[in-house]
Amino acid sequence: MLHASINLLLSYYSRYELQSPALMNWLAWSERRLGVEAHKVEVRFERLAVEADVRVGSRAVPTLLNSAVNAAQELATSVHMCVTRKRPMRIINEVSGVIRPSRMTLLLGAPGSGKTTLLKALAGKLDSSLKFKGKVMYNGEEMNHSTPQYLRAYVSQYDLHHAEMTVRETINFSSKMFGTNNEFEMLGEAIRRKKGVINKVDQDLDSFIKATTFGEGSNLTTNYIIKILGLSECADTLVGDEMRRGISGGQKKRATIGEMLVGLARCFFMDDISTGLDSSTTFEIMKFLQQMAHLMDLTMVISLLQPPPETLELFDDIILLCEGQIVYHGPRENATDFFESMGFKCPDRKNVADFLQEVTSKMDQKQYWAGDQNKYQYHTIENFAQSFRTSYLPLLVEDKQCSSNNTGKKKVVKVNASRRISRWNIFKACFSREVLLLKRNSPVHIFKTIQITVMALVISTLFLRTKMSHDSVLDANKYMGALFMAVVIVNFNGMTEIAMTIKRLPTFYKQRELLALPGWALLCSVYLISIPISLLETGLWTCLTYYVIGYAPSIIRFFQHFLVLFSMHQMSMGLYRFLAAIGRTQVMANMLGTAALIAIYILGGFVISKDDLQPWLRWGYWTSPFTYAQNAIALNEFHDKRWATEFYYNNANTVGEAILMIRGLLTEWHWYWICVAILFGYSLVFNIFSIFALEFMNSPHKHQLNIKTTKANFVNHRQMAENGNSSNDQAILPFRPLSLVFDHIHYFVDMPKEIANNGATEKKLQLLQDVSGAFRPGVLTALMGITGAGKTTLLDVLAGRKTGGYIEGTIKIAGYPKKQETFSRISGYCEQSDIHSPNLTVHESLKFSAWLRLPSNVKPHQRDMFIEEVMSLVELTDLKNAMVGIPGATGLSAEQRKRLTIAVELVASPSIIFMDEPTTGLDARAAAIVMRTVRKTVDTGRTVVCTIHQPSIEIFESFDELLLMKRGGQLIYSGSLGPLSSNMIKYFEGEQASN
Repeated sequence: MLHASINLLLSYYSRYELQSPALMNWLAWSERRLGVEAHKVEVRFERLAVEADVRVGSRAVPTLLNSAVNAAQELATSVHMCVTRKRPMRIINEVSGVIRPSRMTLLLGAPGSGKTTLLKALAGKLDSSLKFKGKVMYNGEEMNHSTPQYLRAYVSQYDLHHAEMTVRETINFSSKMFGTNNEFEMLGEAIRRKKGVINKVDQDLDSFIKATTFGEGSNLTTNYIIKILGLSECADTLVGDEMRRGISGGQKKRATIGEMLVGLARCFFMDDISTGLDSSTTFEIMKFLQQMAHLMDLTMVISLLQPPPETLELFDDIILLCEGQIVYHGPRENATDFFESMGFKCPDRKNVADFLQEVTSKMDQKQYWAGDQNKYQYHTIENFAQSFRTSYLPLLVEDKQCSSNNTGKKKVVKVNASRRISRWNIFKACFSREVLLLKRNSPVHIFKTIQITVMALVISTLFLRTKMSHDSVLDANKYMGALFMAVVIVNFNGMTEIAMTIKRLPTFYKQRELLALPGWALLCSVYLISIPISLLETGLWTCLTYYVIGYAPSIIRFFQHFLVLFSMHQMSMGLYRFLAAIGRTQVMANMLGTAALIAIYILGGFVISKDDLQPWLRWGYWTSPFTYAQNAIALNEFHDKRWATEFYYNNANTVGEAILMIRGLLTEWHWYWICVAILFGYSLVFNIFSIFALEFMNSPHKHQLNIKTTKANFVNHRQMAENGNSSNDQAILPFRPLSLVFDHIHYFVDMPKEIANNGATEKKLQLLQDVSGAFRPGVLTALMGITGAGKTTLLDVLAGRKTGGYIEGTIKIAGYPKKQETFSRISGYCEQSDIHSPNLTVHESLKFSAWLRLPSNVKPHQRDMFIEEVMSLVELTDLKNAMVGIPGATGLSAEQRKRLTIAVELVASPSIIFMDEPTTGLDARAAAIVMRTVRKTVDTGRTVVCTIHQPSIEIFESFDELLLMKRGGQLIYSGSLGPLSSNMIKYFEGEQASN
């Protein structure tokens, strides 16, 4: 029956188109027939306000001095000895609105407007450090901690996944954590209630339910989401990261979406999910989400940066958020009417989404004024928001009041709802994932095994048994040294837990927040998996050293020796796991780990004997785990009968007792078992503490708000940035305009094994085929093509960044053959990925680049003026002292990081600039800012070429020339665009006529 039901669902896959709503429609219809009513959830928020207490100015930069002073002030503030120096910053400013089920709402707004904060507030995912005011209600019931998590899902804009897992495994784990199978158990129960009247359709449905709720059933839901999101071709590919090859950025974004879609929640809040996707993929995903919202009565709020017109048409409602205030909230078709009532009209060829985001900007607003230009006055965001609150908001609330009352009568939000997944199933899911990660990280454990093997061979030859006897205290001291080395190396071997735990934490914090993954499930899984690792490594050490060194020749003492090292290794792994959990960053955890390592060695009784410690340090001796490992392993060795040679020292009568007393160690045998028990107790305590750290400590990588420096100078900074320093005095450094010409470029790589295994006979794979063209000074060239067309490959070949493969053809600079040694001095390359030093500010990053790359004859004041000019061009002046931070964790947002990437290249004042998708991840206004910057750069006489994805009309027509490529690396158009792209249109119209 299971195989038949699997075939049933697979037949649905093959029977319907990718975007067909057949399966969703079938399930919704089946639920209605069987009397299983789907939950409809209306989300209402009233006077919602979110504030943060922040430090401003130079005190916000985390230098050593600032950190110490801030920590002291925090402590003094907590005991009411001084007033806090933090200032309140309003992120969301008392907004109200209603989001209905069965409708899809688009959230628009510039980065820094508060979109992420609003989405998290509606989803109940706000950071505890933020101050929350107002109400968020689900069907009239105020949201609180008892509101079931499975009703709502927040999709982050950051793609945090385990690099070692495939796409299918990642989404399937999320399915298990959400308990997706339980969604279908209601249908199964309804079928069983109607057992006597089951017809053929119900039998098919029953087969589907059984396939979905038993055995490999969760994979069926996972496979459907994978197919819908277009991830089938990479479903079994590792996600990857900076150090491991994996899927592309766009595929990671889709995997992030699928990770939450598979939960079958009733409310979805999605944050900038189109970043890295082309227009076609974005449209397909939005179309699928629209079908889900309409057919399954879901509530959806989705924020997008640059929605194209066809994607915008899929949304039912729009929320326009500016500087924490809602400027418009209502039906999509009425959005332009609202602004027309204020005197602003959207031009005919203008994307409505771009118009909505630009009409509130002081720099862009005037061009949309429909009245007399002499009577134009700047409409502030507060003016728009006040007009909306007085005219449109009452109509919105009144229009939705009936649906609120109707759904409010059915309290579908069950406050006392039971968990959708048992603790045992949570543990099983985590344990199976950790086993998988153990297999994928096998090189790490193989290296650790080789490392401990080599160390064991070195130590065993150093203390070789043929050179050691057992007749004197001097001989016993040599064995004591060997035992000390064993404990030291086993303890040191556990330090790898720091790096491995730190690597897990960003993904864990995301899954704890979004999937309700508990810390105990992760720690228990890791702990259980660490047991066989400890058995292997300590067993290997014991086998290689015990008899070679010549310890007590007794099988019982062999296993007791092994037991001590095993308990020490478990303690060590627990300790460093705990330090990583509380340190939470690699730097902090390494510092804590090193300090702990030194402390337990010094206070452990070997480096300094207990009798030589100062009285005020004796507590350190008894708290050091090394003390108990050293005592236990020494007792096991020196209580053997071969150390019974007579030797009188104080109360000792044998060599074994004497060496123990001389070293200040315990002498009674019962202490062996006490010490081993204490080591296991330490291991247990450290792991329990780790669970508490994971459960209750937040990620240190809190996303900086990156709003302005202070509320008081916000307007001044904004006006300075938007007025663009009307003075014409620009710190433009001299350069020589240069052209770049390339003829008959071919590029080959060795045939990948995957393709060769599928029957390919060629030895080389061609990525570029006979590409020719020219980039000229003062001309802005767009390089376009579908994914896989070879755009980035061509840029890398021209820029000399391809170190592998085979290049054919000629490249000339100003008529001379290109020499890479000199070309790198006069060119700049803005990569698609934004890589910066996280511990520098924006200004420091630009200054560092300018120091390294500008000629030595540039005077310091000229350099500083040029840096300020570049920051003004890309509108980074307000973020001058902001930390760059870690992508997806701290510091700058995605679009701010993109602008910094461009600025880092511009401060080098290059003659030729390559830009790989400079507008990816930016909203319409930010993309326009970047393109204005690029245009100004071109107008200075530089040669600039950009690859571009899903450009708006305005951005596309800001280019002068176009190189268009198709899949396979072939050029299909090269030339000028002409006014309103007329030259390009005529060319393709002629091609169509000729065909």
